[in-house]
Amino acid sequence: MSGRHSMENMLQFLKLVGQLKQVPRKGWVYRHVKHPESVSDHMYRMSVMALTIQDRGVNKERCMKLALVHDLAECIVGDIAPADNISKAEKHRREKEAMVHITGLLSEDLHKELYQLWEEYETQSSPEAKLVKELDQLEMILQAHEYEELEGTPGRLQEFFSSTEGRFHHPEVLALARSLNEERAHHIGKQGEASLGQATNQDSHVTHNFITSL
Repeated sequence: MSGRHSMENMLQFLKLVGQLKQVPRKGWVYRHVKHPESVSDHMYRMSVMALTIQDRGVNKERCMKLALVHDLAECIVGDIAPADNISKAEKHRREKEAMVHITGLLSEDLHKELYQLWEEYETQSSPEAKLVKELDQLEMILQAHEYEELEGTPGRLQEFFSSTEGRFHHPEVLALARSLNEERAHHIGKQGEASLGQATNQDSHVTHNFITSL
């Protein structure tokens, strides 16, 4: 492959990657979240999460690479959510086809590396892939909590939290999830107290009006 042709292909590859900035995460779209994050947003924070892992028993650099590559196919196929009623086999087929095309734009070494990273994540065939899968779920519920805060609707996105029950095993992920759930429970509790106080005030106002009308 000539140098010029190689750079043309690399440019096309980078433009495809850039499309991830325009692909919204479907779960938020279906729950009518205003200004839902993009797939690119999600992958970036996952990569930062991987960067901050302290566990020396896993390859941190590989975790970061897995986080950057795991949803790459979505620049072509979009974010396929469970609510789309597409089977796992069909989802995998579409994403595999997309990854073959995307990585085919790269040099042989890069093509092999990126495709193998994606395949490793898909098959969950390494400790790093398993950890990054947990980071994927953790990033999702952290984002759900942030949307609840932004909207002032604590607890509205509970189904995202419920979907992760029993799926966290790594000590650092468990600790972060515990901290997140404690903060969220506190916010839900405060909202409940505020609602109760508002209802009490309304009841008092109605009672006052009733008494003064006698």
